[in-house]
Amino acid sequence: MPRILSHVGLRPLLFVLLLLAALAVHGTSYATDAAAPKEGILLVAFGTSVPEAQPAFKAVDAEFKKAFPGAPVVWAYTSQIIRKKLAAQGHPVGSISDGMAQLAKDGVKVVRVQSLHVLAGEEFTELERAVLLDVSKNPGRFEAVFMGRPMLESKPDAQELLAAILADTKSQRGKNTALVLMGHGQSHGRADLAFEGVRAVFTATDKNIHMATVEGARSIEDLLKELKAAKVKHVVIAPLMLVAGDHARNDLAGDEDDSWASQLKKAGIKVDTHIKGLGETPGAAAILVRHAKDSTDDLTKEPKKP
Repeated sequence: MPRILSHVGLRPLLFVLLLLAALAVHGTSYATDAAAPKEGILLVAFGTSVPEAQPAFKAVDAEFKKAFPGAPVVWAYTSQIIRKKLAAQGHPVGSISDGMAQLAKDGVKVVRVQSLHVLAGEEFTELERAVLLDVSKNPGRFEAVFMGRPMLESKPDAQELLAAILADTKSQRGKNTALVLMGHGQSHGRADLAFEGVRAVFTATDKNIHMATVEGARSIEDLLKELKAAKVKHVVIAPLMLVAGDHARNDLAGDEDDSWASQLKKAGIKVDTHIKGLGETPGAAAILVRHAKDSTDDLTKEPKKP
């Protein structure tokens, strides 16, 4: 009988101890969350005024909001021409400095700037310069400003993107149907070697992939020679760009004589189109999210020396 009374008497004490422990753990967690600096995301793209291209941006926006719940997600376009055009239409999108100011207004202390460029060319260099200038003009405004690299920076990035593209175009490709991808490229050539690296990774997996650029060193003329040598008779054409904007709809798939589709048809090749930006391709935006999360490149501090 005394043993039973002792056991019963311990129950209230045990309950109190467990309750206090739970409260202590909850309190510690809450204090840690409250002490953590508020993060915000700045997504930076060249921009587009083509309404049909917007689904890609909306898909990327949704991916980042899912990956960073509760964090403000602000957009910035680097093209002044597109910003002015959209403002005139009643759909304003700010510059990088506008986006940084908005995040500061939202109480953000740690900013993750994520480039939405496919490769690190001239536009990415300008993006970095603009962010650094904003940081230098507003010292101490943020505790950290991390710079996320473009979509394709490494071989694993290229392999991950290729898997997403192949899955998304599978239903359109037969056994002997080639996939033709249009990259942007630049007349300055800053992304040429990076583009060739991506092309090497892609073709190592699927030899029936052919790639060229609108403005880079590898042109439509090079593409036509390659397709002729490979005796390709049927292709699916698609943009290797975040959005299916003006280049995709006109330079790639347009009805004009100088479009890629027209030139391919003139060469006797059957052409099917896959006019869909990478932002809309399932799995592609996840690469950008990973780059944003993994970045340790804090632009408010000097680079760490090895």
